[in-house]
Amino acid sequence: MGRFFSLAPLSAGFIAVLVGYTSSAAIVFQAATAAGASAAHISSWLLALGLGMGVTCIGLSLFYRSPVLTAWSTPGAALLATALPGIPMSEAIGVFLFASALLTLCGVSGWVESIMKHVPKALAAAMLAGVLLRFGIEVFVALRSQLGLVALMLAIYFAGRRFNSRYTIPLTFMGGLAWAAQAGLIRFEAVSLTLAQPIFTAPTITLSTAFGIGIPLFIVTMASQNVPGIAVLRANGYQTPASPLIGWTGFTGLLLAPFGGFSFNLAAITAAICMSPEADRDPQRRYLAAVWAGIFYLMTGVLGATVASVFSALPKELVAAIAGIALLGTIGNSLHGARREEGERDAALITFLVTASGLTLVGIGSAFWGLLFGLVVLKISPRQQA
Repeated sequence: MGRFFSLAPLSAGFIAVLVGYTSSAAIVFQAATAAGASAAHISSWLLALGLGMGVTCIGLSLFYRSPVLTAWSTPGAALLATALPGIPMSEAIGVFLFASALLTLCGVSGWVESIMKHVPKALAAAMLAGVLLRFGIEVFVALRSQLGLVALMLAIYFAGRRFNSRYTIPLTFMGGLAWAAQAGLIRFEAVSLTLAQPIFTAPTITLSTAFGIGIPLFIVTMASQNVPGIAVLRANGYQTPASPLIGWTGFTGLLLAPFGGFSFNLAAITAAICMSPEADRDPQRRYLAAVWAGIFYLMTGVLGATVASVFSALPKELVAAIAGIALLGTIGNSLHGARREEGERDAALITFLVTASGLTLVGIGSAFWGLLFGLVVLKISPRQQA
């Protein structure tokens, strides 16, 4: 019991949650807003996400005695922020259920690796880059109205990158908060300490949203979250079976989707914090860091209404900047991955351009068409020679 309350795993779990929230909660906030969510709905989303991540972190880590850290799908939230405007809330919930059902099926059937083989990594990376492009652009659009604020955040970010600090995103966020506070840009009167209340929304599943948003949400979650999450576990010497982990996170999504739990998956970057020697010198006891992360996730979920009020009080430029800056690395890695295979570059380029264009055909969004067009080009194009 004494080891459970030791400072090392507790602090590692806290830092993992802090990095997760400061780096991507703004993106979740934008996704919920795109779906037409009210403040109460956003609070319910954050409650569902906190509870889902907390329960899966604690349960899976204790059962497998491995540091299994789960998270919401940040690329998935970015996809939703671009795809959900104009979509009724009930259809958005239907999308969450559809994608979670696919994740559950992958876990139960053990088809994880075989399904991902049908989507070349280059095309998945290109689709993700196209989805995230708008967020990167919005950072520099925000410079026009808040030059000092955004310039300071960019400076902190690149300084942190220069020194390879794991706290780069939290420090960037804190710097932006400090500037906004001294400039009187934060509406402190809008912040309130309130417990979150769940709001149930009956789902509606349509073919257009299932194919146009649900399948891309499933693919980016698998390719950009679950696959790297499994890789991080393996790289740190943990042979925890992958299929049950994905199955349980998908099943959690099925239960919590009607309350706003849009996607649950394995974490990668924040999981590495709980697997580091700083979490515990003994690799066999690092699972306690993930358990503590689960406890902190539960706490932030219960305080979801407070988190929502904080983000609503912030200037929109700060929210756009931290969301985009947090995704700059992912955008760069995705573009690099899209060009890695010489014979897939044309297809990856088409996937990227179509996805970034925002094209909608027969009610189906651009992420699906980008991937489909890319697969067609890949099929008909001759293999390029290096």
